[in-house]
Amino acid sequence: MSTQQDSTTTITKTNNKNPLLSILTEPIEWLTMLTNNLNPTFIAGIFLVYGIGQGFTGSLFKLVTDYYWKDVQKLQPSTVQLYVGIYFIPWILKPIWGILTDAFPILGYRRRPYFVVAGVVGTVSATIVAVGGEVSVVAALMCFVGVSASLAIADVTIDACIARNSIEVPGLAPDLQSLCGFCSGSGALLGYLASGFFVHHLGPQGSLGLMAVFPALTIVLGFVIYEKRTTGLHNEKKKGVVENVGTTIRSMYKTIKYPQAWKPSLYMFLSLALNVTTHEGHFYWYTDSKVGPAFSQEFVGIIYAIGAVASIIGVLIYHKYLKNYTFRNLVFYAQLLYAISGLLDLIFILRWNLKIGIPDYFFVVIEDAAIRITGKIRWMPMMVLSTKLCPLGIEGTFFALLMCIDSIGGLISKWGGGLLLRALHVTRTDFTNLWLAVLLRDILRFITLILVFLVPNVGPYEELISSEVCEMSKSDDIDEETLELVPLNAKTEV
Repeated sequence: MSTQQDSTTTITKTNNKNPLLSILTEPIEWLTMLTNNLNPTFIAGIFLVYGIGQGFTGSLFKLVTDYYWKDVQKLQPSTVQLYVGIYFIPWILKPIWGILTDAFPILGYRRRPYFVVAGVVGTVSATIVAVGGEVSVVAALMCFVGVSASLAIADVTIDACIARNSIEVPGLAPDLQSLCGFCSGSGALLGYLASGFFVHHLGPQGSLGLMAVFPALTIVLGFVIYEKRTTGLHNEKKKGVVENVGTTIRSMYKTIKYPQAWKPSLYMFLSLALNVTTHEGHFYWYTDSKVGPAFSQEFVGIIYAIGAVASIIGVLIYHKYLKNYTFRNLVFYAQLLYAISGLLDLIFILRWNLKIGIPDYFFVVIEDAAIRITGKIRWMPMMVLSTKLCPLGIEGTFFALLMCIDSIGGLISKWGGGLLLRALHVTRTDFTNLWLAVLLRDILRFITLILVFLVPNVGPYEELISSEVCEMSKSDDIDEETLELVPLNAKTEV
């Protein structure tokens, strides 16, 4: 811990002496501090999974599939909204992926084989929908679920490592979440900038082939990553697996019963479930040439790219100025600003419908950026809080459980938004009631403020759960878990 504090102090002093130069040097010094206090290959893993995976591939996946459903399959926005919710199913199953990686080692390895499995599933799924010609709606949906499953399984492994390091070095927990946010935001920026270009020149279906890049890299990662094999005799493995699963489930149940654990988990779920999304209605209206603004494919990509930049700015604001505030106060004010910024959507639509001056591109960019910044600041403390709730020994599975709860909330949000669009008769060509859907969405965001009392009123460096719970581990213990890339001059022992 002293090393971390010394490094942080050095960065601060350097910045005070060179305020302008610090814009370039501070990120490098910050990364150096992280790699000095943590395993450098763990940091590299975050760049891969969060940057290339969730960032680049996730943003490409979002925009390209929107155009695929609209232009290739020609579905209604409410139907697409329901289908998008199905993408969340692999993320809801994250506790299962967590149990598999924690309790079911393959050839003595708990992580490497599952990277390979995730990569194969994602590569095959993306390839089929890209080169398969006229794919049915059901087949395309299953392929998209496969791509989502690839991202989810890879995410479970790196999240387990993040949770463990956040527990062992709690002072770096906010920094790790900031790094994840920077990586995903930067990757999303590149993905959104490229996606509009690729959709325009390759078409929605041809662009889907690019989603195979990250799964292919994940396969390679599974073969080159170094992980210590579990100890124990071969004939005791089956019995040990059963005991591990039982111990994991009992430990998860014991932990989630603590008010410090179930209350913030409930808030995370409700805050997402009540935040119904009307994204598909907006997308169809944005790109409609008759009653909407008729934004081009490139400009839609630019809007999303600027939103990614705004997300990075939100992470930066949190990291520089807000990470030391108590969780409850920060979440309350961030949620309030998030709800207020959502009103800009409503103003934009009403201005267009009432012909009160044609909304310019600048207004669209500003309203989307405001929502992204406040949304990211709103969510960053909850992610830090999640990592601090995880007991050692089951940190992978328990963090996956918390993210599963989030995903269920996100699923309800998307399906709820789809049902809302359908109830208000928002279709491919009729957007008369889109403003009403946005208004109801914004009201629910303000209602969420009532639930902030569920968030603990403690800071990121204070203990949330007793040390006895945090030190729970499985009875069938293994060597200290390390996950690192194989050095060029080293051999991989299988």
